[in-house]
Formats: sequence, structure tokens, C-alpha cells
Amino acid sequence: MAIARIGIIGSGIMGSGIAEVAATSGIEVVLRSRKRASADAMVASLEKSLNRQVEKGRREADDAAAALARVTATDALADLADCDLVLESVVEDLAVKKALFGELDSLCRPDAILATNTSTLPVVEMAMTTSRPDRVCGVHFFNPAPAMSLVEIVRPLTASDDTIAEARAFAEACGKDAVEVKDRAGLIVNALLFPYLNNAVRMLESGTASRDDIDTAMKGGCNFPMGPLALLDLVGLDTSLAILDALYDEFRDPNYAAMPLLRRMVTAGHLGRKSGRGFYEYAAR
Repeated sequence: MAIARIGIIGSGIMGSGIAEVAATSGIEVVLRSRKRASADAMVASLEKSLNRQVEKGRREADDAAAALARVTATDALADLADCDLVLESVVEDLAVKKALFGELDSLCRPDAILATNTSTLPVVEMAMTTSRPDRVCGVHFFNPAPAMSLVEIVRPLTASDDTIAEARAFAEACGKDAVEVKDRAGLIVNALLFPYLNNAVRMLESGTASRDDIDTAMKGGCNFPMGPLALLDLVGLDTSLAILDALYDEFRDPNYAAMPLLRRMVTAGHLGRKSGRGFYEYAAR
């Protein structure tokens, strides 16, 4: 089945980013948030992004208008009933996601794919709340979705080959590089990235080097675009801590045991760019 119409659940930056990627690739999008105002705000954010691309000469005005016309906002789950694929990007809480998948199962077409954007929670647990576990998988976009080229297609034990093939074809139709990975916490990227980030905090906490020297060394020595401590601020220290905790819960690997400094910074509300202070300080927007 070719994916021609998708539903996206969640009103955060990830949801609007995925909507932009799909709509500009010729796919119809239904954006659903619990509040209609939030859904409308996502469409407004998408329109602003498209207009900015037109102003910079990256997209023709007609193309931007056509993409925007493919997007519909709603606060009703029932409006997702005719989607070929429904992708949720709500809060990283397994109980919330399982309840949502149960609702979607009763509303959506039996042949529709139900997918999650999680990178840490077990997809199989969401699949088993439905009557179609063979049609449930992970489709993990990276933030910001329009700029990041990778999508991880997550295969739980229950997913059929057809489901994985269709999910992969959807990602590729969106112009992304798709990789397939088993249903394990962290998938490929986060499972490799977060021990590195955590060990940068360990190095800072032990006094091996200063914040600035750690970041400068990794940029200059490995040609990374950003140092690990600046990257933690960008991701969000609370999000990073939650990912490390999920990885440690699954694997019990000491490299995934979050450093005390990271945990204390989250407790203090120093969450990185979004709070104005993390390992660095940021001017108020």
C-alpha cells in the first residue's frame, strides 16, 4: 500500500516538522492535537516556515501554497479514520501511548499502519494493545525533521514484512535516508550517541577539562559541528536524562547511568536552551 494520507498526533515541534516533510513531498496530512487552537498553531507554524523558504528562494510560492493546502488541522481523533498511516509524537509516557494506540485501533481502517516516533520506549508494548500488532511499527524522525536526513524504521517482533516495507517507502518518499533497526531502547543513533554525551558530563564533573575545552576538542578533533555539552543543551537536559534512564533500565550498562551532575541540573531546572540555562547560558527570546 502506498502512503498517500497520514495522520500526525502531537502539537510539538516534531509533529509540525514531520507534517512539513510529508506535505512538501505530496502527501496529505491531518494534524491532530487535543486542542483545536494547538492544531491551528501547528499549521500557522508550518505556513511561516514555508513562507520563509519562499523568501529565501528555496521554494516556489506555488509549491508552498500547494503543500499548505494538503494539511488539515483537527482536535478529533475520528478525523484520522481514513489515513493510510498514523504517526504519534506525544509525551514519552508508555501508559499514555498505549492508551492512544488502543483508541486508534478502534477508529482507523484495519489496513492502516499505526506508528510511533519514540526512540526509547518498547514499540511491541504499543502494538499489543491493538488488534493489529502486525501493522504497528516505529517511524523515528529526528529534530528538526525538515533538516535531518535520517529516519529509523523500528521493527517490533510483531510487525509484518509488508508493514516495514511500506513504512520505509513512506520515509523514502519524504526524501529521507531510512534505516531498519530492531525494537530496542535507543535504536541506533541514541544508543551510540548518549554514552558519548554522558561521558562528556563525566569528564566535566571529574575536572579533566573545562566545558569550553571539551566542546572545542570534539569539534576540532572529530570535526563534529557541535560539542557534546552544547548538544546536550540543544536536546534538553531533561530529555537527555530520560533517554539515559530508559537505556539504563533496558541494558544495565554503566555507560548509560546518568551522571549525578546531569540529574542535579535537571532538578534545578537548568534544562538547556529551552530554559535559558544549561551548561551554557542563553539570552531570553
